[in-house]
Amino acid sequence: MRRYLLEKMDAFARNPRHLWQYWINPIFPIHRVGTSVRLYIRFLKTWSRYKSLATSEPLSFRDSYPCLFDDVDTTPFDPHYFYQAVWAMERIVHCAAKEHVDIGSDIKFVGMLTVQLPVTFVDIQSLNAKLSRLTSVVGNIVALPFADGSVNSLSCLHVAEHVGLGRYGDQLDPAGTRRACAELTRVLAPNGNLFFSVPVGHSRVCFNAHRIHTPRQIIDYFETLNLLEFSAVDDRGEVWINAQPERVESCNYGCGLFWFRREVH
Repeated sequence: MRRYLLEKMDAFARNPRHLWQYWINPIFPIHRVGTSVRLYIRFLKTWSRYKSLATSEPLSFRDSYPCLFDDVDTTPFDPHYFYQAVWAMERIVHCAAKEHVDIGSDIKFVGMLTVQLPVTFVDIQSLNAKLSRLTSVVGNIVALPFADGSVNSLSCLHVAEHVGLGRYGDQLDPAGTRRACAELTRVLAPNGNLFFSVPVGHSRVCFNAHRIHTPRQIIDYFETLNLLEFSAVDDRGEVWINAQPERVESCNYGCGLFWFRREVH
């Protein structure tokens, strides 16, 4: 253990920016604290101006709710989750499935999808949301509660890269992503569609957040399925529809969007 700690301390000394960005800043964002002081002063001045307006409602400290970081020039969004939801939704609806199964994807995407068709949502954690066309099931992506070849419409977006890293209480497994892909392949029905995404770029493990794979690795993991489409979001947050997989292999943290089908010959 002592040797391990010394090695980590040496690594931190050689990578101070990484230490700051991923180890210290998430729990003690000093730069945000400094900015907050200025924004709180602005908040109090705004409070005073609003209170002085002739028709203003009574203001109470008990009901105060400072929103300090919303005054921005552009609406912030996560390009991976925004574009993958639109990409997958469009294709699922186009395929006219009667029902759909999603494995662990963003719940906002899942909720919106129920507007179009009934959805069974499987996740390692329970979801207590109640919608008429949503069925929530606690399950594990490496042991899905479905028979072989039984799911006609299937999605798994920004999920498989986490499997086996322990982030969500799952078992440690270096082959986690590969095993997840094998299980998705197992349950996909003949002529069934799978909509899948993971971070893509230079292959590596960012423990314990996620893995990043090359597009070719993912295509190989689904070697028995036919790739109908590969699209991607690059490091600049731009979406590329029907892209060449090689285009994003050099990305630091892109998002690969894969549409697979189990063809029947």
